[in-house]
Amino acid sequence: MLNDELKKIPAVDKLLLDPAILKLKETYGSNLITNLVRNVLAKAREEILAGGHAKDSVQLCVEVVNIINKITSYGYKPVINATGIVLHTNLGRAPLGKSLVNEILPVISGYSNLEFDLKAAKRGKRTGHISEIIKIITGADDTEVVNNNAAAIILTLKTFAEKKEVIISRSELIEIGGSFRIPEIMKASGAHMVEVGTTNCTTLEDYEKAINKNTRILFKAHKSNYYIQGFTEEVGLKELSSLAEKYNLILMYDIGSGLLKKLDKLMHLDEPDVQSAIKNGADLVTFSCDKLMGGPQAGIIAGKKDLIAQLSKSPLMRAFRVDKITIAMLSSILKLFLNEDDLYSRVPLFNMLCRNKEELFALAQDLQKSLDKFGIKSKIIESKAQCGGGSLPQLEFNSYAVELDFEGSNKKFVDGLYKKLLRSSTPVLSILREGNIVFDVLTIQHNEINIIAGTIGNCFNELHVEK
Repeated sequence: MLNDELKKIPAVDKLLLDPAILKLKETYGSNLITNLVRNVLAKAREEILAGGHAKDSVQLCVEVVNIINKITSYGYKPVINATGIVLHTNLGRAPLGKSLVNEILPVISGYSNLEFDLKAAKRGKRTGHISEIIKIITGADDTEVVNNNAAAIILTLKTFAEKKEVIISRSELIEIGGSFRIPEIMKASGAHMVEVGTTNCTTLEDYEKAINKNTRILFKAHKSNYYIQGFTEEVGLKELSSLAEKYNLILMYDIGSGLLKKLDKLMHLDEPDVQSAIKNGADLVTFSCDKLMGGPQAGIIAGKKDLIAQLSKSPLMRAFRVDKITIAMLSSILKLFLNEDDLYSRVPLFNMLCRNKEELFALAQDLQKSLDKFGIKSKIIESKAQCGGGSLPQLEFNSYAVELDFEGSNKKFVDGLYKKLLRSSTPVLSILREGNIVFDVLTIQHNEINIIAGTIGNCFNELHVEK
């Protein structure tokens, strides 16, 4: 019986002559499709050996076509963010905006002076194109750029504290995200972590008591993705700087969220910035570029010249360095920090964070009117938006949202619409809250209003037809 079922499996050559498979070969080439057919037939044999029945040629050809369709349809897509979370980690954090992308196209589409000093007519520093401007903005002696902030931390710890001790407050043993935790990063760097203080209170005396001949770094980490309220105490940078200087230690500050300097229109943001950290005595400051800097994924180490020079010579720099696209984008966005008006108008992150309630309400009204054209009832409600991305965890922004008003629709229909919006040609990520679908306008752009309304209308009608 088993052998009879196995004999029903068609030969590779037979499937390759099927019209649907021949069409795939014309598009994707013979080698790829032949290998795919072999894989499908091998899976068919496994299913028979496991007690299943043989599939005919039509069924097997459909499997091959479905696999190709699935592979080719998968990939990055633009997604409309209607969650009110500005730095949405799952959606790529800081949106870069068309203005900056168009600006760097001439640089990344051809050759560039990535590692060539045009004035000296010789090889130059890879990140030399952006180092000077970071120094001007932050006041640091020098900088180094790596591919993310975790790399910045590991590189610094390994360079200066491998097999040495690093002192950190227990209240700052943070998890960066995706299970990347400070204790694990320290272990990976080869440094020995020494915890001081308690979860809610750490004093200068706690740090000083822990210092010995093996101590190399005083490590301070900004709690960028959570906060502690109530009876708390932590040691400020100036005090730690004096202590580090007293014992000839390095004061390292992991800011994480990456606000370069205080901004006039965002003075209400209770967030440490790199410029202030350098001014208050940090020897090295590490931070992300795709959070409150509004740029691409990268990590920057800013600080004293002699320390940065040692980091630049590390063998790990080859593994952690950034590519030309990242450098080009960093160069463009950093220049905007020299003129804050340009920053607010050209960088989506800062534009959204500066939106006032009148502008947000107008956006909500536009979305509601667009939905009316498709016969979709909705109402405008007040909302609380967030920065997200491991930044400003305690801060909520007053915003407005549009809530769909379904009459007689059950939970199954609402859940189906929510998921269908995500499977649209232009996916729309909304908020599914207490049986309702909500669209927070803080993270919606003006040119996305009609797209959102049209997508909702199409999905709504399709679901009613399916019912």
